Amino acid sequence: MKLEQLLSKVDKQHKKRVAIAQAADEGVLKAVQLALGHELANFTLVGDVDQIQRIAASIDLDVTRDEIELLSVPDINNTATEAVQAVSSGNADVVMKGNIETKMVLKAVLNKEYGIRGRNVLSHVAVFEVPDRDTFTILTDSGMNIEPSLEEKAQIISNAVQVAHAIGIEMPKVAPLAAVEVVNTAMSATVDGATLSQMQRRGQIKGCIVDGPLAFDNAVSIEAAEQKGIQSEVAGRADILLAPSIEVANALYKSFIYFAKAQVAGVISGAKAPIVLTSRADTAESKLYSLALALLTSERS
Repeated sequence: MKLEQLLSKVDKQHKKRVAIAQAADEGVLKAVQLALGHELANFTLVGDVDQIQRIAASIDLDVTRDEIELLSVPDINNTATEAVQAVSSGNADVVMKGNIETKMVLKAVLNKEYGIRGRNVLSHVAVFEVPDRDTFTILTDSGMNIEPSLEEKAQIISNAVQVAHAIGIEMPKVAPLAAVEVVNTAMSATVDGATLSQMQRRGQIKGCIVDGPLAFDNAVSIEAAEQKGIQSEVAGRADILLAPSIEVANALYKSFIYFAKAQVAGVISGAKAPIVLTSRADTAESKLYSLALALLTSERS
């Protein structure tokens, strides 16, 4: 599967609107330009209008077109508030971080008066296109929860399952990762993996198949699973990799990109609307794929 295929899945007849906090950034506006070329969405660009117009002109982006609304917020500290309020008031469907610190966006998202926090914890869901693999690999959570509890892991799975459903994986297979594939009470990740599997079987986690604990090789390689004699619907076929901690997820995330040369789209799931938190280092194409992922998730929420 290719991330480019996500672009064709977005509903272009009923376009969603993306509110971008501090949109005065060349990389962000290039992603907007690409998205408009694919007719993916409408945009509310929040920030210093003069700066937005100047940067847009430098890349030949016409901000007077009907698909673009400019919202003048000269104070960078208020751009996240306005973008989130656009979503909470129903005037937009997705929040995207522009040239602003992540913590400012999350502070607005979690605001008790106008924020968009949902019932679950917020978690980062990354969808990877790994060379020589026929299916997407979904990894969670590499950006939000440092050492999630068992209950938080269940919510993180549900967040990832929502994203998997949005991209067409109707019954995703979830592998709670650990160093080994047997329960060892001295290793909490193995105990949590087994418990999460049982929770899914009893209907406490829905819309997926969970089986663990599984070591990374046994989760993604049928050959490795067969060599260990593991009998499982998930082993070797995992769609979603649930990391036991942010360190493990972060290391896997960067390994996929730098060693496997994977492409990635990411979204923050668990809020009342998807949140796109791309970094300045991300390419315009990566930002575009993350936008498409958020729009697809918004359609299913």
